[in-house]
Order: sequence, then C-alpha cells, then structure tokens
Amino acid sequence: MDTIDTIRYAGPAFRAQNDPQSRRGFVGRLVFVLRSVARQIDHMLERRRGRLALMEMTDEQLKDIGISRCDAHREGIRSFWE
Repeated sequence: MDTIDTIRYAGPAFRAQNDPQSRRGFVGRLVFVLRSVARQIDHMLERRRGRLALMEMTDEQLKDIGISRCDAHREGIRSFWE
C-alpha cells in the first residue's frame, strides 16, 4: 500500500514536467507580462503626448485650464518616463 501512495504522490510532479499544458501556463504568463509592459509603455507615451499638447496650446487655452505658459513649458520638457 505504501508503494501505491508514493507513486500516486510523485505522479503529478512527473507529469507536470512532461505535460504540454504546463508549457501553456508558461506561455500564458509570458503573454501576460508582455501585455503589461506594452500597457505601461502605452501609458508613458500617452502622458508624453499630453505634455507636448500643453506646449502647443495658446495662452488663452492655457488660461482656460488654469496653467501658465511657464508651467506648461516645465511640464512639456519632462521625460516620458517621469
């Protein structure tokens, strides 16, 4: 009876190493990480586009949103990762 319990206990670990479904788990995690990185890069670039748009606004437009030309310039020259 002890031998059967040992084989049954060791069985799933052995199958996990040779099972194609475990590879799907790795690929799924890899896809998740790559999508997360892509979303983060997209967010940083969107923030950069917004900062550049501030620099292109007229003084009247900046006054409407309550930002001075100096503040818009200071924000516009920041790096995209900040």
